[in-house]
Amino acid sequence: MPRYARHLYREGPANPFPGLKALERKLGRSIPHRLGSNEGLDMPHHALKARFGEAVAELARSYGDAEALGVRRRLAEALDTPVEALLVDAGADSLLALALRATCEPGDTVITSAGTYPTFRYFAAGQGCRVVEVDYRRAPGRLAPDLAALAEHAHQHHARLVYLANPDNPSGHCHDDEAVQALRDALPAECTLLLDEAYHDFRGDADAPAAGAVWPGVIRVRTFSKAHGLAGLRIGYAIADPGALAMLHKVRIHYAVSSLALAAAETVLDHPGETREHVEAVVRRREQLAERLRGLGAEVPPSDTNFIAVCLPDAETAERVHGELLAAAVLIHRPAHPALGDVLRISTLADALPEGRLAALEAVLPGR
Repeated sequence: MPRYARHLYREGPANPFPGLKALERKLGRSIPHRLGSNEGLDMPHHALKARFGEAVAELARSYGDAEALGVRRRLAEALDTPVEALLVDAGADSLLALALRATCEPGDTVITSAGTYPTFRYFAAGQGCRVVEVDYRRAPGRLAPDLAALAEHAHQHHARLVYLANPDNPSGHCHDDEAVQALRDALPAECTLLLDEAYHDFRGDADAPAAGAVWPGVIRVRTFSKAHGLAGLRIGYAIADPGALAMLHKVRIHYAVSSLALAAAETVLDHPGETREHVEAVVRRREQLAERLRGLGAEVPPSDTNFIAVCLPDAETAERVHGELLAAAVLIHRPAHPALGDVLRISTLADALPEGRLAALEAVLPGR
């Protein structure tokens, strides 16, 4: 069985519009007279400048660098990863969809955990895939994807791809690199491991040398939405061997990332101290909220993300608490999947900490 969709095993397709930046790099000089791209370069943007300033208006007029070289070079330096092993696209979601489009054809089987990040299942269904779900492993204080079961089902169903969120959403659980590599090695030879690392920056070992490692047969997907605070600009990146990225490029929208998003990502990467400070503050709040709820008798599994999960006695209680909080204008998340109906997920923003903010939840805890 080939690793990628069969129609991609041919010459091309190639990006028909690599863009001005790529052409300037190829020629080794700038091109000031831009008469070929049909952009609205002469749009005065009076209203846009009045609201957002000249810099945003200037960025808005032009297509971004389709190769995102500025972002990729910064990531390469920060992660000690080859530039050729990095692909930038419009957020982690877009990269998940790209991975499915490159690896799967209608009818192919993919494996995932029952109740994990639901957008993967949504994209897989849209691709015409058969989705097989594996239950989480549960124990007191533990809610984690079952890696052994994921591998077993991949063999049983001749899966094309296995999806793992690590750290997991919504449980917050993080498997260490050794466990993830063991999963990769246990999969069928041509099965791709799609590793969703959207919350990687909140791991305690986020700066470890393996953070930027290129693992054969694995597509590692990350985002600027969480730790870098750029959710509204839609930008993320993948780490994979260049051969895998070449297949993703065949199905990629080449100008999916805006010039503003690229400039914003370059800016936050140029100021890593600001991101570290933010992550440290999130982790402090996460542990503070978790300990407070545990002190009231809540089951709160360890989390390596910017949220905590609270496991309630049953789905009915979780549904009631979720509804009461929403009625009080407090939005938390309750997974729609029935396998995790008893779970509530709470972002560890400062707004979660004031006394009484989570009163409906605290009222059902045994230590209240």
